[in-house]
Amino acid sequence: MATLNVLIVDDEPGIRSGIVRILNHFTVDFPFLDKEFDFNLIEVETGERAVELLDAGEVDIVLLDNKLPGMDGIKVLEYLTKKEYDCSVMMITSYASLDLAVKATNNGAYNFIPKPFTPTELKTSMEWITKNLYLRRMTKKMNTEGKQIRFQFLSVLSHELKSPINAIEGYLNIMKDGQLGENISDYKVMIDRSLERIRGMRSLIMDMLDLTRLESGKKSRDVQKVDLVELMRISKDTMSPMAIQKNVKINIDAQPEHILYTADRQEVEIIFNNLVSNAVKYNKDFGEVNCELRDEGACIRISVSDTGIGLSEEEISKLFQEFVRIKNDKTKAISGSGLGLSILKKIVDEVYHGTVSVESVPDKGSTFTVMLPKV
Repeated sequence: MATLNVLIVDDEPGIRSGIVRILNHFTVDFPFLDKEFDFNLIEVETGERAVELLDAGEVDIVLLDNKLPGMDGIKVLEYLTKKEYDCSVMMITSYASLDLAVKATNNGAYNFIPKPFTPTELKTSMEWITKNLYLRRMTKKMNTEGKQIRFQFLSVLSHELKSPINAIEGYLNIMKDGQLGENISDYKVMIDRSLERIRGMRSLIMDMLDLTRLESGKKSRDVQKVDLVELMRISKDTMSPMAIQKNVKINIDAQPEHILYTADRQEVEIIFNNLVSNAVKYNKDFGEVNCELRDEGACIRISVSDTGIGLSEEEISKLFQEFVRIKNDKTKAISGSGLGLSILKKIVDEVYHGTVSVESVPDKGSTFTVMLPKV
């Protein structure tokens, strides 16, 4: 367990003692954290005293009242921001207003909670500020160490997950309050949009896990003879629900009927799932996806073609870059992480020493071809 120093800055003894009671035995734990966090609580009643302790260092989180005798909370926040101290601030005040909230966040406050607050509200806020502090410090450390790809992970993760989570929360609150009526069918559009955002978040998380596993090199590989045709059929089944929604037909043409290849099953599934899911996502309604597998002696050729929106030459040149998504009027409604094809290329190039190529005609479709050499 790790301990974070929490500085409570409030001129009301009752507020300070209340916060201490709530947080005294409280711990924060998230699945991605290496350890739990508990809190060492430090109480001061003036802004001037807070600045002294901040200058002395060893403060991780500041719970800061705005209305203080002498130096007020906003001034303390401005001082802390100017000094670029590595800590997070949450404003706590009974004088809550939109102007004050905006001013506080513009000056670097992470969050804003008005008095009176419940123990649950304070604990929830502490969970989020602790997680934010942990991620920010980990990002800084990784970036300093030159782990730029992991810095991008955290940036993309926070950006891509925040918006759908906020949207889903908003929809749920509308449904909870019954703002559109008591009939569940009145909320069908909101439910559909929430499910779509959940699918997008799941795709992003799975892509990031795949890329993290590849980058770390820590996954133990299970290399054996696998039937590529069988794995392509599994990918077809996996993507069928999405294909059905768009009335897209997925075809498989394999010669011979069974093609054995020495590989890690999960790695091949990543390759096939990315190829087929992209061919469905970027296809037109009532289109087709044609998956062709050929044993050509020295290598295996896998081609996946679609009848979709296609790509320009400029778009193809960017296609396999990490965190890059092709954005235009035709793709703006299609969710994705911008990681799938870069992961595919890493596996094909670096693990199997093969090649990936793309041929595409705008508004007519694309063909992705993977060549896997036999060892």
